[in-house]
Amino acid sequence: MKKKLLWICAVSGVLWTASSCTNTSQQTTVDIIPQPQSVEVSGGEFTLKDGMTIAYSDASLKPAAEYLASMLGRSTGYKFQLEEGDGGDIRLQLSGEASAKEGSYSLEVNRGKAVVSAAGYPGVIAGVETIRQLLPAEIESPAVVDGKTWTMPAVSIADGPRFQWRGLMLDVSRHFYSKEEVMELLDLMALYKMNKFHWHLTDDQGWRIEIKKYPLLTEKGAWRTFNSQDRVCMRRAKAEHNSDFEIPESKLRIVEGDTLYGGYYTQEDIREVVKYAAVRGIDIIPEVDMPGHMLAAVSNYDGVSCFRQTGWGKMFSSPVCPGKESALEFCKNVYAEIFPLFPYKYVHLGADEVEKDNWKKCPDCQKRMRDNGLKTEEELQSWFVHQMEHFFNENGKELIGWDEIIEGGLSETATVMWWRNWNPQAVPTATAHGNHVIYCPNANFYLDYLQDKYSVQNIYTYGLAPDSLSEAQRSLVLGVQGNIWCEWIPSRERMQYMAFPRMMAIAEIGWSEPENQDWDGFERRMIGQFPRLGILNVNYRMPDLTGFHKTNAFVGETEVKVVSPDPSVAIHYTTDGSIPTLESPVYSSPVRITESTDFIFRSFRANGKAGDLFHTSFIKQEYAPATDAAPTKTGLQAVWHEGKTNSCAFIDRNPVKGTYEIADVSIPGAVKGDIGLVITGYFNAPSDGVYTFALLSDDGSTLKVDGAMVVDNDGPHSPQEVTGQRALAKGMHPIEVRYFDSNGGTLKLEVLDPEGKPMKEGIYMH
Repeated sequence: MKKKLLWICAVSGVLWTASSCTNTSQQTTVDIIPQPQSVEVSGGEFTLKDGMTIAYSDASLKPAAEYLASMLGRSTGYKFQLEEGDGGDIRLQLSGEASAKEGSYSLEVNRGKAVVSAAGYPGVIAGVETIRQLLPAEIESPAVVDGKTWTMPAVSIADGPRFQWRGLMLDVSRHFYSKEEVMELLDLMALYKMNKFHWHLTDDQGWRIEIKKYPLLTEKGAWRTFNSQDRVCMRRAKAEHNSDFEIPESKLRIVEGDTLYGGYYTQEDIREVVKYAAVRGIDIIPEVDMPGHMLAAVSNYDGVSCFRQTGWGKMFSSPVCPGKESALEFCKNVYAEIFPLFPYKYVHLGADEVEKDNWKKCPDCQKRMRDNGLKTEEELQSWFVHQMEHFFNENGKELIGWDEIIEGGLSETATVMWWRNWNPQAVPTATAHGNHVIYCPNANFYLDYLQDKYSVQNIYTYGLAPDSLSEAQRSLVLGVQGNIWCEWIPSRERMQYMAFPRMMAIAEIGWSEPENQDWDGFERRMIGQFPRLGILNVNYRMPDLTGFHKTNAFVGETEVKVVSPDPSVAIHYTTDGSIPTLESPVYSSPVRITESTDFIFRSFRANGKAGDLFHTSFIKQEYAPATDAAPTKTGLQAVWHEGKTNSCAFIDRNPVKGTYEIADVSIPGAVKGDIGLVITGYFNAPSDGVYTFALLSDDGSTLKVDGAMVVDNDGPHSPQEVTGQRALAKGMHPIEVRYFDSNGGTLKLEVLDPEGKPMKEGIYMH
């Protein structure tokens, strides 16, 4: 009964504790995301009523009052009166505390009044979003909800953000999103107090912003025939019975018999979105990526690239030419039209992944290097970045670049966005130089990476601004950002599926102080947000189903037990290899099996939307006999084969660089760069039983026990854990782990005993 009560109460945005249901004071705990800094709950409730007044103390707050009135009126059907002054049933007011951190606010709610106080507009909006979450989830309904009492608890909240930058990036180049879809994302960002929207507007796959001086950028560069990324999405849509991977028909057009995909924003569209974001307290940072990723420019205008671009070559080498004055003029002209559209001070230049082969052969580039005493092409890129930064500064803007801008020399004022997880010195280097940084390391904060049961927790427990930085360096950390790169995200539905709920974890670690962060509490509050997201028609990713591994072993017979952390979903499954649908059997209780069986499980929301596919095999085994070998040394032996590969099977083709003794499955400290490891030894099973092996790697890895494949985690991929089981007799069993990566990566093996407890010491010999 208690568990059911907790779930019902969490839906409303306020968790009524078990004690509060019997205590006459009716104590509650505020249950919102991100976690406020300080909350005091008193008895009583504030109830919305028709005809209430929303007052604002200063004319600058009128947009916030209108936003709140519109939000509340949509689902309640109530009419709210707006007035400037100190009265009102709900009051938004400036406090005059100029020293308060931007975004800080206080909220006082009692039976008769709700008052938001803040030093500026961002704090008032933050308070508005707290009111929004304190109200029942149905406040998000697009239509009037009849018969509902709209209450929130009496509270006193003092709140403010840990970091000033709590961002989200959307790549609209690889796949395009309409202005309405972008504005919907801005609404969701505002709900969780995220305040920076990084708009990646151009890349080789599409140019998405109108530049009046250069109309071919959108006439030609905004449209394309289907490319390899589109085709992968369409294949997945069919293979996985998942319409989220389909290319939206609204973004297709037929030209001379060819189907073209794309779209772009007019400058008027941009102004509309910027205004919409500002009301919600969100700043927009545009990015037109240069000097690389400029295919639309170099393909359509002369004097921009080193050499005239023709044929397939342009697909693989699309930087502008920093040696040509015409190229610099082009870049400045583009940004001259962009600056007036975006009032926020920051502009993102990009400057990542620049292919420099053309520069090495270009006489103009080589002359530029000689004239300026530049020794490398990296220094030439830095020279270009500095030229653009000077132009930005002349126009009242400040430059942000990906962490490649550190190479070749970092300017005094540029802000570094750290994305390359394999370059951990970026943050200490930039901050030691006196530059601001923004965290978005790809391993955790790239929201296009496939999700698993650890994805949200890995974000939530990530240490921002660690103690290894000095106090002065930590003060230069602006905050954190999640990046949605859209190569394989073709639709609004898929974009939301990849962003939620990970975006909520980013919002909380960017806002809440570490002492207010608690994973178990966040996970409960996150699940409590799902009904709200459902009403908003957000296609959030349902949590992973648990209770099984990729490969499961059993002796005799077993029960297949499946658990969903989200109690609102239905689970369907198949055993014939077909994709589960709503017509497939429903999992409602453990399934007993006596023979090897392959299952595919899939969650479905109440609206019929399907989640990820979970393929799992239950293999009937006998206990594999132990070997007669008698190894004498603890630990394992690792052989490093240096060289690039894309499969564990090919590691041996590269020459041996070194041999190491290691205590457990890990990357030896001396191993760097292009890694191919073959780790061998013996696992000591202390008793007969079924053992579980969880292999985490970035990129690929495999595990064999007794020569049999137990975990296949092969292939290039981001950090990913795969688990498998094997029934083992007591004694020594030979194991082999293979692993490859080109950037240092991650490798870890955790072993669980037959009781499911981690095994720590003395388990490996060689």
